Amino acid sequence: MNSLYKQTMAGLRVLLLLTVITGVLYPLGVWAVSRLPGLQANAEGSVVTVAGQQVGSDLIGIDPVAKDPNHDPWFHNRPSAVALDLDGDGSPDPLGPADPSTSGGSNKGPFNKDLLATIQQRKDLIAKREGVSPAQVPADAVTASASGLDPAISPAYAELQVKRVARENGLTEDQVRALVKDNTVGRGLGVLGEPGVNVLKLNLAVQAARR
Repeated sequence: MNSLYKQTMAGLRVLLLLTVITGVLYPLGVWAVSRLPGLQANAEGSVVTVAGQQVGSDLIGIDPVAKDPNHDPWFHNRPSAVALDLDGDGSPDPLGPADPSTSGGSNKGPFNKDLLATIQQRKDLIAKREGVSPAQVPADAVTASASGLDPAISPAYAELQVKRVARENGLTEDQVRALVKDNTVGRGLGVLGEPGVNVLKLNLAVQAARR
């Protein structure tokens, strides 16, 4: 009986100690580190603000929707496998925008017939929007990222959209290309990944340039 009591008390002491360490001290330590200068914005979701108003996050890509599809002034993100149904017909728009309340890929393989048909549909829609042939549409423009909320596009996809964005915003193509360059991030550590263009920041820069 005495041995059982000792074992029970030892277990309770370990439980109490681990509760304090992992349930109190560790969370407080993480919170304290997140308050350090240079880290706080990341800890709060990397929110982008304009004139004191939150306009999005530079970590989450939500495809902008043009009021008039025939006069579309925006750079567009990659499509999403969890896109919203904007017209209420029961099927999501193949080009987005993404549903910000969820994320994920389609889990369809590269030989899945439905996926291949969707990719071809996206390619045709983008080619029509940009006034080019389907063969000129880059791969990232028609394939969703693993999260479906990729904030960046390839420089090639950005370049494809330059002419339309310049025309619809009353800017020169050289002006827009300069903005694309300013919002392009290179490879991590110089070797990891591929260069990417942050679509939210680029669209904000375009809107600022037209004023």
